[in-house]
Amino acid sequence: MSTVLVTGASGFIAKHVVRELLDAGHTVRASVRSERRRAQVEALFPGTGIEFVELDLTSDDGWDEALAGVDVLIHTASPFPAAPPRDPEDLVRPAVDGTLRALRAARAAGVHRVVLTSTCGAIYKPADHQWSRRKTREDWTEADGPKTSAYEASKTLAERAAWRFVDEHPEMRLTVINPGMVFGPAMDEHYGSSLETVEQLVSGAMPLLPRMSMPVVDVRDVARVHVRAMADDGTVGQRFPANAGVLSIPEMAEVLRRAYPDAKIARRVAPDWLIRGLARVVPLMRTAAQGLGLNPDVDGSDAPRRLGFEYIPPRDALLAAAASVRRP
Repeated sequence: MSTVLVTGASGFIAKHVVRELLDAGHTVRASVRSERRRAQVEALFPGTGIEFVELDLTSDDGWDEALAGVDVLIHTASPFPAAPPRDPEDLVRPAVDGTLRALRAARAAGVHRVVLTSTCGAIYKPADHQWSRRKTREDWTEADGPKTSAYEASKTLAERAAWRFVDEHPEMRLTVINPGMVFGPAMDEHYGSSLETVEQLVSGAMPLLPRMSMPVVDVRDVARVHVRAMADDGTVGQRFPANAGVLSIPEMAEVLRRAYPDAKIARRVAPDWLIRGLARVVPLMRTAAQGLGLNPDVDGSDAPRRLGFEYIPPRDALLAAAASVRRP
């Protein structure tokens, strides 16, 4: 059994990773940004002996101490705002600098095994602009591409920085997990931005349905992939897209209408020109506009084949998410 530092432990994915680690018998050290976040995580895992440390992606303070005595680093922490920032650097710099800060501290502490959480968004918008084809783990999003969001750019640049770092320090053994849009059950009411699309749909807050699609994966599968990859040296040096299948926003709305016939879920599919127009004045529509005309499907078959599991179907992940966020 290993002692594992999980960064960003109050995040939606990270809390499931912590549970998966504890269930497998590992010792967990969890990084949070504040006492409030610590209390949220501690309430989920009482009596489990989790050790907490406070870390910030933008500061060197505490990283050396946090990694002392650790066997494995699982780095999930990265900014994920609900709406695009005015300045993309507000996302890019913490993501890139925080990843490098974690890797440098790990290497200094002799922690050579690292699992990094990236995203399918670092894959599905390549520089060849072949928007219609299915992507693989060999593809890379063009960080400054015309359809690349600030979040996708931040994750792409952070992952590239991580691979460059391990190229320069070959003793580091890195595996990267690239989840699609992560749905599934929230462990508490603090689920951040991950389930916002579902919340907007099921509450009726999304009055128009953009014709955009996204790769979908259940958070329980994402956690499983992280922990199983951590223990499998055959995954070192590889990226593992985690994608159970693609759903469009109109398809999601239809699934939710069937499950919740009394909910005021939008039916009208917005024309692309309207979404592009709204994106100029409504920040939340900017991401939707950047996804129009894109096939975001990424081949996620390597993860279950290598790590021995079957994906939870995308519709089941969606319904589990809706059950978590829906208000009576």
